Amino acid sequence: MQKSTSGWALAALSGVPLIMVLGNSMLIPILPKMKAVLGVSQFQISLVITLFSIPAGITIPIAGFLADRLGRKKVIIPALIIYGIGGIIAGLAAVFLAKKAFYLLLVGRVIQGIGAAGTAPIAMALAGDLFTGKSRSKALGLIEAANGMGKVISPILGSLVGLIAWYATFFVFPIFVLPVVIAMLLLVKESTTQANKQSVAQYFSGLKSIFQQKGKLLLTCFWAGSVTLFILFGILFYLSDFLETRYKVDGVFKGSLLAIPVLVMALTSFITGFIIKKKTKLMKALVVTGLVLVAGGLGVLPLFDNNVYGYFGAIIITGLGSGLVLPCLNTTITSAVSLKERGTVTALYGGVRFVGVALGPPIFGLLLGYSKNIMFLSNAGLAGASALLALMALNPIEMKTQAKAKTGDSREDKSISWWKTLFETITFRNTIGNLVLRKPEPKKSSEDSKNDSKTSNETDSKPPDK
Repeated sequence: MQKSTSGWALAALSGVPLIMVLGNSMLIPILPKMKAVLGVSQFQISLVITLFSIPAGITIPIAGFLADRLGRKKVIIPALIIYGIGGIIAGLAAVFLAKKAFYLLLVGRVIQGIGAAGTAPIAMALAGDLFTGKSRSKALGLIEAANGMGKVISPILGSLVGLIAWYATFFVFPIFVLPVVIAMLLLVKESTTQANKQSVAQYFSGLKSIFQQKGKLLLTCFWAGSVTLFILFGILFYLSDFLETRYKVDGVFKGSLLAIPVLVMALTSFITGFIIKKKTKLMKALVVTGLVLVAGGLGVLPLFDNNVYGYFGAIIITGLGSGLVLPCLNTTITSAVSLKERGTVTALYGGVRFVGVALGPPIFGLLLGYSKNIMFLSNAGLAGASALLALMALNPIEMKTQAKAKTGDSREDKSISWWKTLFETITFRNTIGNLVLRKPEPKKSSEDSKNDSKTSNETDSKPPDK
């Protein structure tokens, strides 16, 4: 893929997770208003998030199977359209049914979740197909950063649109979906040889084989990604209600405050994606460090209950830790499997991430009913235990072996070999380079030719220059 073409393709792919993340993050600032208008409980309003994420998590393995069988684009584009239709249903329910809209609104959210299943996880797999080597880790870092930037923009956007009407946010989804669909159609060129015509039985058999070979690595990454997003969305859900009830902060200012920790996460993801490349020891260290930071940020939150600056400082540390963890997990997972397995595995990973997002708000709300300290400290313990698991279960040697030997990406090795050969040729360090500027030799007599032939036979037995 040419550099200019790959840049446009990456821009289009990055738009997919950015749109998808609006599905939850844009609604978080308006949940208190929605709760008041619809007359529902704190747990019921958390279902607006949960009933988007659970259907997405359940449907993602199916989307992964279809993406491997039919092609990534043939899943992503219809999924985006379904996602937009779900938003229209939820918005129209609010317009025409007013206070009685809650249950039909949830139906729209379920449809949106089904559409979301075929978006960001499959886009991640497609990026893994299109980019190799160092370019892959950068591309995946940019996609994770786009995901994070969506989380940054969406609270502010949700607050702004909510000034018109709380339900107006649902109509933003189809408006944003249209240009991304057009960009995917025109700018992303997927190889037609990537489709994997396997049966359902072969799909599950292949899945079993993948986890028999690489289960420890993949399950550890799945767990770490799910826990990270579980905590992130739980904190954001809590923070939205906390700012409004305790400090009477509402509107765009509240959206801006909610955007701070996810902005830190997005910037950290962007930088991390550029520095990790294929350094497996560094990736393991960053995953462990990130989870420790998440645990530390949550652990000190009870100390700053009456200090808003300390409170936000601790939450920012949590966002920083999340930004270290997620790009490393993306690169590890996409590099650990072959091209034909990538759609399946990244879809499963996307599914467990959605489950984390789905469970965060209701469980944080449930724990908050007992005590804020219990909520913070129990989840700090969860993050700390996950860091310990990553420290013990992620083996850099295993990660490196899988990344190099089992990806099935011959393109990567050819690229490295070509550049190495070119460099050694230009610098005259190999045989080809030595021949480039070799001067023609003068004609020799027959006696000299016999001597040269004897010398040549002797030197042929020596190892060639490298």
